[in-house]
Amino acid sequence: MPSSKKIEDVLKYIRECSPGQDEFYQATAEVLDSLRPLLNEDPKYLEHNVLDRIVVPERTIIFRVTWVDDAGKVHVNVGYRVQFNSTIGPYKGGLRFHPTVSLGTVKFLGFEQIFKNALTGLQIGGAKGGSNFNPKGKSDNEIMKFCQAFMTELYHHIGKHKDVPAGDIGVGAREIGYLFGQYKRLTGEFDGVLTGKGLNWGGSKARKEATGYGSVYFAENFLNVYDKSLKGKRCAVSGSGNVAIYTIEKLYEMGAIPVSCSDSKGTIYREKGIDLKALKAIKEIHHASLEEYATVDCECSYIPVSKYPEGGHAVWHLPCDVAFPSATQNELTLIDAKALKENGCILINEGANMPTTPDALEFIKENGILFSPGKAANAGGVATSQLEMSQNASMAQWSFEEVDIKLRTIMQNIFKTAYETSKEFDCEGDLVTGANIAGFRKVADSMIDQGAV
Repeated sequence: MPSSKKIEDVLKYIRECSPGQDEFYQATAEVLDSLRPLLNEDPKYLEHNVLDRIVVPERTIIFRVTWVDDAGKVHVNVGYRVQFNSTIGPYKGGLRFHPTVSLGTVKFLGFEQIFKNALTGLQIGGAKGGSNFNPKGKSDNEIMKFCQAFMTELYHHIGKHKDVPAGDIGVGAREIGYLFGQYKRLTGEFDGVLTGKGLNWGGSKARKEATGYGSVYFAENFLNVYDKSLKGKRCAVSGSGNVAIYTIEKLYEMGAIPVSCSDSKGTIYREKGIDLKALKAIKEIHHASLEEYATVDCECSYIPVSKYPEGGHAVWHLPCDVAFPSATQNELTLIDAKALKENGCILINEGANMPTTPDALEFIKENGILFSPGKAANAGGVATSQLEMSQNASMAQWSFEEVDIKLRTIMQNIFKTAYETSKEFDCEGDLVTGANIAGFRKVADSMIDQGAV
């Protein structure tokens, strides 16, 4: 069967058996479409029906999470764990607590995680999980109660050689601590079953910095190919969580000028560079909105979300040389991509998972803007999570510098793998194709080796 017909059949099957999961459709279509050169060159992947197998999770777990708030009221949320593919190692992927989490969200993230994890060169499979629970506005006690209830069901399905979750949006060090405490209480075992743990009890140094740092390392590698660097470049960064904060931190270290950050209410623009100390205080200590940043920094401009009501986002309409979408999926639209081109942006480097819409990505490719896909550029977080697993297995803790050196090397290797694969298939510099083919080929070849399982 020709590859195009097979891809169409698989995508049609996904829509029929997974109704209403638009983000999952988007993720699978992007990956499968970019595999055409590989499928046309090597028919074994079609002969072994790898496409049909790789788009269906090995296991999908949906469960009720019942918890009691400080007023004694009972609440019910939905919990998810999608264990997508364990061909090259135990399932690995974060937990997301956010009101928008649905089965489609978790499936898209888990599917992306398969290839992201394969690109790291480490032995980890793909998974994702979470809940539609909203931590915002909750007390520490309420978050603890929810995490304990969530883990009371999840612990049946995870283990250090089976599935090792981590944090994601809404799940930071506090939540990982509560989850781990409940796991230990239920099992009586001190296992490296979660990553992102506290440094006093099995965590890795540089873990919270890793996704942001890794994203910047990847961008620098890409620019170096064209005899450019980040030094002196104006960089627009979206988001204000760990990824954005440590992207900004590393950009300063590389001599760049990070001019923006954002949250759900608006965007901060500071022409001479974001005040990192103020940003960390507001987001990591006070857990406040960026509106507060605007009240303490008279040199910044604050642009509310309402200024761009028709599909645009202020952060991408600022003068910049490099863009780092580091917040959430589909945050960079066609309107935004056109604005970035108009303002002279030469590279869009994804720090979040699938932050660019399909029509925006098509425009970016057509207009020759360099593009780093998230499954490659933001793989630093999961790579360092695996380094935490290695430290747990050996009962050791490496220094920040040791972890950072390993992270820098891993990101360099991911870039090299994606770039060399793009050259192999006559699309030099198209890292979407290069990353997807390289990640897929590693997993698919392993699936074939292991038989029809």
